[in-house]
Formats: sequence, C-alpha cells, structure tokens
Amino acid sequence: MKWMIASDIHGSAGWCRAMLGAFAESGAERLLLLGDILYHGPRNDLPEEYAPKQVTVMLNPMRERLLCVRGNCDTEVDQMVLDFPIMADYAVIPCGSRLIYATHGHIYNADNLPPLAPGDLLLHGHTHIPGHTEADGHPVINPGSVSIPKNGSAHSYMLLTDGVFTWHSLGDGGAYDRFSL
Repeated sequence: MKWMIASDIHGSAGWCRAMLGAFAESGAERLLLLGDILYHGPRNDLPEEYAPKQVTVMLNPMRERLLCVRGNCDTEVDQMVLDFPIMADYAVIPCGSRLIYATHGHIYNADNLPPLAPGDLLLHGHTHIPGHTEADGHPVINPGSVSIPKNGSAHSYMLLTDGVFTWHSLGDGGAYDRFSL
C-alpha cells in the first residue's frame, strides 16, 4: 500500500489544498496526518491562508482515506467539526516485519522513544523539520511541515512505498530525500 504522510497543517487552507493536490497526483491510497491539523498554536505565527473552517471542508469528504493522530494543538473542539477521528495519541502501522509507531512528536521523539521492538521505527512531526535519524538503533523519521516549515526547510510531505520513504516539496513536488527500511 502506498501512503502519503504529512504533518502540521495548522489551519492553512492554501497549503492543505496543495497537499491534497499532491495526494491526488501521488496515487497514494491513504493519507496519514501526524497532528496539528486546524489550530496554529501560540508558538507559531499564523500560516498563509489561515482558514481552519476551509481545511475542515476539504478534509471531511476524505474521511475514509485518512488516518490521524493528535498533535499538541489538536483539541476536543477540533474533533467536534471533523468527521474522522483525530484524538488518538498514536497509531501502529505494520510495514513488512516491522511496526511503524506514528505519533505527533511532542511526547515521543528521538529523545524519548516509545516502547519499540527491534526493527520498529518512530514516525513523527511536531518539529516542522524534515529528516531521518537513528535513536537507540531505531529509525526516527519526520515529514516536516505542510504549512510552517522551519530551519529553511521546504513545505513538505512524504510518500511511503514498499518500505521506502521519500520526502517531497509541496512547492514543486520534487523528491529531495529518501530512506529505505
């Protein structure tokens, strides 16, 4: 199964629209959102085209293709307007003989790993910085941010196909990094 993985939309209608366009073009079957969907949070400036109601209207019709985890900016009031669950702290996704532990990243991250078996990996957003590293022998992977990239990174998302993660820029759709399991 081909997955698109994105994080940190933060209520930006323009970047959500760009993400959904990339999703349609990618041929991915599912979209995994790693939290911070509607609200920008007190630590971030307002993203471009901040319009959480429009983001809701774009995402709700896709409810059957979405898997979401709760970010530190997602609340019960957000869940009241979304037609798909967003309040799970994590999701566990089989990937061959490994498990992917998907979470937002504000609790579990490279500095605080969840309980992982040998070979499992941690997937999280939150930092708004795309990349991959290793912590205690486990891959730690971050798609970056759809709407508020940091440290000079691109507005980004990832595709997961046959155990290969590829990072893509929402600006031009080009792949700029990859990690193979």
